[in-house]
Amino acid sequence: MINKETSEYENTLAYIKESLGISSGSIEKDTSILDNYYSVDITLRPDFILSDGDTTYLIKVRSKVTIDTVARMNLLRELWVRNEGRKGNLRLAIASKYFPEREKQMMEQLDITMIKLPWSFQSATAEQSQPVSHRVTAEKSWKIVSRLLKEKNSSIRQLSLLENVSYGWAHKTVQALIRQNIVKQDHSRVSISNTDKLLNGVAWERPLVSLKIHEIRIQFSESSHAAKEITETFAMQDDMPVGFTAYTAASLYTAYGVRHDSVYLYLKDEHIRYFRELFESSSGDGIKAIVYRPDRDVFRDTREKEGVRLVSPSQNLLDLAGMGYSAMDITKEMVSVYDKL
Repeated sequence: MINKETSEYENTLAYIKESLGISSGSIEKDTSILDNYYSVDITLRPDFILSDGDTTYLIKVRSKVTIDTVARMNLLRELWVRNEGRKGNLRLAIASKYFPEREKQMMEQLDITMIKLPWSFQSATAEQSQPVSHRVTAEKSWKIVSRLLKEKNSSIRQLSLLENVSYGWAHKTVQALIRQNIVKQDHSRVSISNTDKLLNGVAWERPLVSLKIHEIRIQFSESSHAAKEITETFAMQDDMPVGFTAYTAASLYTAYGVRHDSVYLYLKDEHIRYFRELFESSSGDGIKAIVYRPDRDVFRDTREKEGVRLVSPSQNLLDLAGMGYSAMDITKEMVSVYDKL
């Protein structure tokens, strides 16, 4: 946070207002009002909240923008909408001296405004938050978490054995969640006590949008038909790996009704060209294929359901949670049936 007693605060605020075209009559709000919006043990508070007419601006100032910065702001927007509704207009902005290309693309996709600060600006803001020492979305950690969701109540040793993860890692994962009041312990048994807090933490730590690499129009009018055709075609090419995820997989795992104008899948980089050659629509018509780049072995433990190759229930739940508030209903449905999958 920027110290309000410094000239830097006034200079930065004035520059941001000018960049955004905010009127001199705008009202600055206390950022502490956001503390009641979330229960996760992470800092989501912006540096400025400005109200100008019916538009509210949530603004973060950073010397360098990271994926972490963008993800936190996106999660903050979802929590704001959940608590305040869609009254008026809400705009997010990040002011920084440097925006890496990857982060710029993410901000454009998420409709977060970039404000380029002059290099001459002095920065007394706090350094970027240090990453947590133990990430719940790390591959081995998520094995323990998803197993605990399935078992509902277990010992740490049992979780370790069932998922073939070392006891030390399993213990460290569970203890990290206990400290965040996500898991509770009763003697030697542990269970998840706050699913909402767990899902919010996943959305912040591993936003699925950060893995999105392509959005391709394909020659299909309906998503289930597209998923079946793509699965069959890839299987015929020496079982070339493909894994459908997010809404596509969740609708088959849960029978929950979802929109049918897109399919969501993981592909390896070297197979994108092949996919485009076979399925891309030359006219621009058809449904969308949202393609993600794997950040782990998502093709392991895939399963076929109704002719569609799906990522594992564990991976699908991780991906759904990474979609944040927009997919919260189907994510909770996935959690409710997870022990039966």
